[in-house]
Amino acid sequence: MGIYLNPGNEKFKMSLRDDIYVDKTRMIEYVNGRIGKRNRYLCVSRPRRFGKTMTVEMLTAYYSKGCDSRDLFAKLKIAETENYEEHLNQYNVIFLNMQEFLSNSDTMEDMISLLKKSVLWDLLEEYPDYRYFDTEKISRTMYDVYMNSKCPFVMLIDEWDCVFREYKEDKKSQDKYLDFLRDLLKDKEYINLTYMTGILPIKKYGTHSALNMFEEYTMINPRQLGEYIGFIEEEVTDLCKIYNMNPVEMKDWYDGYKFMGASSVYNPRSVVAALTAGVYDTYWNQTETFEALRMYIDMNFEGLREDVLEMLAGRSVHVKVHMFTNDMVTFRSKDDVLTLLVHLGYLIYDRENETVSIPNNEIRNEYSNAIIVSGWGEVSKALHEAADTLDAILEMKEERVANAIERAHFETSHIQYNDENALSYTISLALFTARNFYNIYRELPTGKRFADMVYIPKKKFAYKPAIVMELKWDKSAKGAIEQIKNKEYCDSLKDYKGNVLLVGINYDKKTRKHECVIESYAWHYLQI
Repeated sequence: MGIYLNPGNEKFKMSLRDDIYVDKTRMIEYVNGRIGKRNRYLCVSRPRRFGKTMTVEMLTAYYSKGCDSRDLFAKLKIAETENYEEHLNQYNVIFLNMQEFLSNSDTMEDMISLLKKSVLWDLLEEYPDYRYFDTEKISRTMYDVYMNSKCPFVMLIDEWDCVFREYKEDKKSQDKYLDFLRDLLKDKEYINLTYMTGILPIKKYGTHSALNMFEEYTMINPRQLGEYIGFIEEEVTDLCKIYNMNPVEMKDWYDGYKFMGASSVYNPRSVVAALTAGVYDTYWNQTETFEALRMYIDMNFEGLREDVLEMLAGRSVHVKVHMFTNDMVTFRSKDDVLTLLVHLGYLIYDRENETVSIPNNEIRNEYSNAIIVSGWGEVSKALHEAADTLDAILEMKEERVANAIERAHFETSHIQYNDENALSYTISLALFTARNFYNIYRELPTGKRFADMVYIPKKKFAYKPAIVMELKWDKSAKGAIEQIKNKEYCDSLKDYKGNVLLVGINYDKKTRKHECVIESYAWHYLQI
């Protein structure tokens, strides 16, 4: 057992000993179906915090002949599958974390040289008695080991794309790295399986890919591995029962990723952090600050800023994802920026409608933080003061609410501002932080029509009043309040027992001013 050749199962044991472990070993069954076939090359890209390294450690424990993992897997889901023992600890596994080699090198030549020496050291230590053609050539030495031992290799590569993140502008180094991987892996009979993981899909080499033998599983199209990207609904529901957490709030904070065969996928690291802390919060920035997001949304592409604001208000925007070159510097339009944000986990892609949106409350907060410090004019101020705007509604400070909506409107004037729907977009930005305390409903069915916007407090904030809001255009805020009453909009709150605030908002096209009227409504008395 070496450092890189046939490592043991200690790291996977650590995962099993964690307070929270979600069994994803059934994925091994799918990977086993690729062993020894032409389509034995898999590149699986996911954002940070989505368990890439843990998956590679699981595969190492399963395939490596340098350990005995029978007892580890005996009680896990993979053991329920037919023939799971066929590939258990049967291969010469080489596990490479590319970030390790990159961090210990000054140039690409140094990195590749260090990697070769490290693997060769383990190979020659494990198999010293074979006759080798050239002990300085890694691919030829692996071939000689295979021919003598009759044991094929499984290549497991983590952080494969770190070169494209660290050498963003150095195309020569990138090309040299791709050439090395191609020469090491492509069409080699001694390799029975290659599983490679990173954040980015494989870099395109001009009009082609240097690693075109790989099948890719990405955030754009994870194919059959969608349910293994993060935690799925049933897994999170079970965890919430164990930790006495609210699954509805957990969903609002960390769900939102949807893939083929997995309509509800949660950010696994954030779920674990919330469960162990007992608090729903933004855990994303513990591994990557909002500055990374800010750099991309501040890029000067036509329509990018407007699209970000629309998504922040809860809408989806159209995007073309197939022209992206899979690096972090080649941007030709806003579509390339939005596609990168999908791969980084900041957006979710809807394949059927070809749109992107912000997946959940945690990520929405990251966008808000990025915009606030980016100086996006009045919208930055509106987001920064969103908590004050909500307080102004709760304190029934009508003029303060109207002024806050004015600021948000100033920066959303790219939208055709001529109906209640456009006005609701502005309200969503002005009351951005309300999502932390309320479940928000647009066009909620009521007694006789649909209420424009209804805010019902989340369970832990039940002391706050519900808010029923009616939006008007060239009419009156007072008339909006009367419509709420006459159309019995509060019927939508039949299961709600607390206080209610009625909020009427009107925009006067001639004066270009917003008007706000707020009334307290004793809904709980009417229920008696």
